[in-house]
Amino acid sequence: MDLRRACFAGASLSLAGWVALFALAAIGCSSKTLQYPADHERMQRIDKVVESLRDAYQKKNHSAFRALLAPSDDLESLQQQVKADFEAFHAISLEFKVERIIIEGDSVDVYVHWQGVWKKHADDAGMRQRGHARLQWTGTQSILLRGVQGDLPFGMKTKQALSEILPPKPTPR
Repeated sequence: MDLRRACFAGASLSLAGWVALFALAAIGCSSKTLQYPADHERMQRIDKVVESLRDAYQKKNHSAFRALLAPSDDLESLQQQVKADFEAFHAISLEFKVERIIIEGDSVDVYVHWQGVWKKHADDAGMRQRGHARLQWTGTQSILLRGVQGDLPFGMKTKQALSEILPPKPTPR
């Protein structure tokens, strides 16, 4: 009987020891300051601007979308495709998952996996699509989209029209 009490007392002491250790670790970790606050702030701005682009597109806010673009003739086609999407679809639901961010000076590349649903009217089940894209940004304080590559979520009206025009591939016999 005394042996059981001794084992139980030892176990409760080690449990108390673990609790104390975790409490000290939590206090020690919470008091750390950021080692690179400027880089942290920039990453937060990048995250915010990517979210703003997604939000402007999903809410079909053309002026907010256009405000995130750097002045460039290369993005004129993107603006036209986005405008066509806004006219063609009643509702757009889009999700971005950032896979990685590469920063080289003023240039920022954000690689995203996206998925979304484009509905022509309220009762429509919608067209589901997904893909990967590279969003090329520029700037440090004010960050603007300067280019895009890959399978973009923008321009779904054009993609849908092309898929309806192209006949299915014949199956070999």
